Amino acid sequence: MPWQEVCTMSLRKEFVMLASSEGSNRTALCRRFGISRKTGYKWLDRARCVELTALADESRRPCHSPSRTAAVVERAIVALRDDHPTWGARKLRRRLHDKGWSALPAPSTVQAILQRHGRIDPAQSSKHQPWQRFEHEQPNALWQMDFKGHFALGAARCHPLTVLDDHSRYNLCLRACANEQGSTVQGHLTHTFERYGLPWRIAVDNGSPWGDTADSHYTPLVAWLIRLGISVSHSRPYHPQTLGKDERFHRTLKTELIDRQSFADFDTAQIRFDRWRHVYNFERPHEAIGMHTPATRYAPSPRSFPQVLPPIEYTSGDIVRRVQQQGFFSFRGHQFRISKAFTGYPVALRPTVTGDLMDVFFCHQKVAQINLAVV
Repeated sequence: MPWQEVCTMSLRKEFVMLASSEGSNRTALCRRFGISRKTGYKWLDRARCVELTALADESRRPCHSPSRTAAVVERAIVALRDDHPTWGARKLRRRLHDKGWSALPAPSTVQAILQRHGRIDPAQSSKHQPWQRFEHEQPNALWQMDFKGHFALGAARCHPLTVLDDHSRYNLCLRACANEQGSTVQGHLTHTFERYGLPWRIAVDNGSPWGDTADSHYTPLVAWLIRLGISVSHSRPYHPQTLGKDERFHRTLKTELIDRQSFADFDTAQIRFDRWRHVYNFERPHEAIGMHTPATRYAPSPRSFPQVLPPIEYTSGDIVRRVQQQGFFSFRGHQFRISKAFTGYPVALRPTVTGDLMDVFFCHQKVAQINLAVV
């Protein structure tokens, strides 16, 4: 049994003195002091040989530690942590493995090394339950796109535009923008499409420039994406988890870069964005994909970006109408409104199984439904 926590040295000295007196009942003393007979006799034997100061606890550290992590490995772990202060034990271990280090300790040992060297904030040591997320099976099946919350850049504000591949978590676009206008996004997406090709679908939220709650989900930017053959889906209002992977990317960007550096201007911000983006894609192990790097799971799309938009064509069975000013089109003597984003473009009307309802398509995507019974 252990000693009671009052003042360990005082209790041991008192026990030894009482137990050493003539006629003492040592078994009863052990019971009263809450220790085993074995412990009591151990301290009596030690007190006979040395001064009572030897009653202090001796180190339990072994004389030799053959399995102790090599000093050079410890230094490499600490140095990598200093380069990437937000990376945890598993990321650090995987990155060293990818760089060719062998005989690396377990993640728990890496964690202990970081704690021993003062690289772990106790407030950050709590464990979190990982999210369970759906993942598309192939690269470019879905991209997620959004603006990271803006931050001060001198007298201006920087609005980071981010695009992330759902399958690989590969960051396709990270641009320091001066605004959140559709023309700005379209310009950066054009460069992204020219390098990586076209995805099959892009998920966005309902805010500008890809959503207009006062009008509809559709804006000129979204109409341009649909014309490129890309399906566009909008998240449900007040459900940011729909873009969960990009939101998580924003947290990482903020923690690892934005909160740790200052940016004098947009050019400086973009240079640092580009450097960090390379580390994120090619060096930083990602826990959600088995500690692989995003670059190992990504491949460019075989769908090339067209320099000239193809003409809009519909099937012979479609009823085609051209959208007029303010997003109206005529059918059977009545006016129907969809979105100003489609002004000047043809749309196709297709009957549904419910006779009075007709679906409205722009290129390949259904954009509205009209009810002939209420006109």
